[in-house]
Amino acid sequence: MCDKTIQDMIINDDIREKVVVAPIVEKMVETRFRWFGHVERRHVDSVVRRVGRGRPRKTIRETIKNDLHINELDKNMVSDRTLWRRLIHVVDPT
Repeated sequence: MCDKTIQDMIINDDIREKVVVAPIVEKMVETRFRWFGHVERRHVDSVVRRVGRGRPRKTIRETIKNDLHINELDKNMVSDRTLWRRLIHVVDPT
């Protein structure tokens, strides 16, 4: 991508800074929030809201609740889709 290989032994953060991209963790949170917004706007009887495949170590609800708290967002903000998208979008630093 920027003419570097693993043999060059350059730290990932340095490459990300040079290429100017957002941190992967922030992009993962954004994706989780997008999915959460999608699911929350669905009808209560929707399959997406009812299906589960066993219990993972940490549920998606627990993860979302923690992310909402960290980003000072409220679950009720989901109903306004344009506001929600604007609040959760992570911009690549340029």
